[in-house]
Amino acid sequence: MNQDRRNQIVKMLNKQHTISNSELMETFKISIETVRRDLAYLEKQGLLERVYGGAVKKNFMNTEPEYTNRQTENLNEKQAIAKEAEKLIELNDTLFFDIGTTTLALAENLNNSKNIKAFTNSLRVATSLSEKGCEVIVTGGKVRNGEFSVSGFIAENNMNQFNFDKAIIGVAGIDENGITDFIPEEANLRKQIIKNSRKTIVLADYTKFGVRAICNIAPLCDIDILITDEKAPYDLIKKFEKIGINVIIAKI
Repeated sequence: MNQDRRNQIVKMLNKQHTISNSELMETFKISIETVRRDLAYLEKQGLLERVYGGAVKKNFMNTEPEYTNRQTENLNEKQAIAKEAEKLIELNDTLFFDIGTTTLALAENLNNSKNIKAFTNSLRVATSLSEKGCEVIVTGGKVRNGEFSVSGFIAENNMNQFNFDKAIIGVAGIDENGITDFIPEEANLRKQIIKNSRKTIVLADYTKFGVRAICNIAPLCDIDILITDEKAPYDLIKKFEKIGINVIIAKI
């Protein structure tokens, strides 16, 4: 019985890359102690890495999942987060839209009656917003295949000239140390955008919690608003709120 459950946990991780303790407790109707024993056993076998609040696929923190896989994962959560983020965009805002499947969901759901000016390092986001008639400025720089993101020193130099009302930031991971990502050039650009923005809004579904990717972006104190979903770990959310982050829980 134990081995069957542990095999299923590995299959779940191979499919979705990250998993939370609460998700395992709900799926298998087991206690937190049993979850911890299972994860400890599987980590010892080299099949996963334990992180705060759950586990990630082995070597996940060093390697970004394929865009096509991320695009189809946790769609309901991403759509719900995007709808909450859309409520925070005000008339005539100057915004920076980061790369990522959740920020793209926001761009696709955005009502352009708000007359925004949008900057972005995502060609996918730029296309979506442009089709809605938004004024769009792309950062310039080197295009990354598959992701269609734009970064590097050209992007950084260009964006250093501008200030933003709000930065909409996507992340690979968020934990007690801050927000992180996989690609150094894109992490560097995010740092600059956050510095030049009046308000930083982070979009992160529950799978990003407890994950610490290879590149640091910013400490938690740089985040003004975090939008996540109902599956995000309660204890981490409370810690974030305690240091002053406005956490919005998107209902699915």
